[in-house]
Amino acid sequence: QVQLVESGGGLVQAGNSLRLSCVASGSSSSFRAIGWFRQVPGKEREFVASVSAPATNTNYADSVKGRFTISRDNGKNTVFLQMNALKPEDTAVYYCAATRSLWSIRTSPDDYAYWGQGTQVTVSS
Repeated sequence: QVQLVESGGGLVQAGNSLRLSCVASGSSSSFRAIGWFRQVPGKEREFVASVSAPATNTNYADSVKGRFTISRDNGKNTVFLQMNALKPEDTAVYYCAATRSLWSIRTSPDDYAYWGQGTQVTVSS
């Protein structure tokens, strides 16, 4: 089992930054890729970014490339999502998740078996 706890959400003005954190626990958490997803009411959960278990590979959605950076500190079992130049359309509940399979990096929510409770990010114009 893997447990995930997100933090760092809040209300910011457009153009500003936020850093989300995801603390993972469980014996296999360090062997799983971690992804960030976001969801707004009435829409499907959307992939944002992911990082491989050894933090050597990352993936980003086109909508956040160049603005968001995912990183991972395996010594602290923590994954970060640095969000810069935020836009109102980034407003959503952000979730971190761990992959179902060990080692593989994925972008589909279906490939993630463990989810945090989510943290709200609101960007005002």
